[in-house]
Amino acid sequence: MIDISGPMAFLNGHRLLLASHSPRRRELLAMLDVPFELAPTVEVDESFDSDMPPHEVPAYLSQKKGDAYCSHIKPGDIVITADTVVIIGDSILGKPSDEAAAIQMLTTLQGQTQTVVTGVTLTDTSHRHTFSVSTEVKFAPLTQEEIRYYVERYHPLDKAGAYGIQEWIGAIGIEEIRGSFYNVMGLPVHRLYNELREFLHR
Repeated sequence: MIDISGPMAFLNGHRLLLASHSPRRRELLAMLDVPFELAPTVEVDESFDSDMPPHEVPAYLSQKKGDAYCSHIKPGDIVITADTVVIIGDSILGKPSDEAAAIQMLTTLQGQTQTVVTGVTLTDTSHRHTFSVSTEVKFAPLTQEEIRYYVERYHPLDKAGAYGIQEWIGAIGIEEIRGSFYNVMGLPVHRLYNELREFLHR
C-alpha cells in the first residue's frame, strides 16, 4: 500500500502507472505530487481508420494503449495512457519522421491556428475511462530561418506537430492559446486530477 496524504489521499493506496516514454508527461504527472511508476513497455498497434474524425483519434489511440495493459496490471493499479495530436484543418500532424518533415510541419503551422487534442485513458482491473481535451494554439508567422534554427537546435522529432510550446519556439512564436497550456505539452493535468477522483468513485 502507498501512503498518500493531503489532497491526493483519495487514491487510497492505489498505484499509478504512467505508460509513456515522454519526459514531459512524466514531469506533468509529477506536478500532482503523487507517487507514480513507469509502466513496462508494451507494443501497441497505433493505426486507426482513416475515416475517423481527427478529434476522435487521440482518445481512440489512448484506449488501444490502455487495452494493451489489461493483462499486465494487478488489483490496485491504475494505468494512465495518453496520445496527443495536432490538427490543422482536417489533417492530423503526429511526430515528424525526420528534420525535413519537422520543417515542413512548422511551415504549415506558422501563421495558423491549430487544435491540440490529448486523449487520456484510465484503466484498472475492472473498468476503463477515456476523456479528451482540446486546446487552440495560434502561431505567429515564422521565417524559414526561425523554423530551421528551432529544428536544428531543439530536434523536436518526439513531439506532435514538431514543436514544444515550453521551448524557444513557444516563446517567440505562440501568439495565443485557448484552453489548457499543459494539454499542449501532452497531459491535461487539471482534468486528469478531477477524472482520477471520479474514476475511483465509480
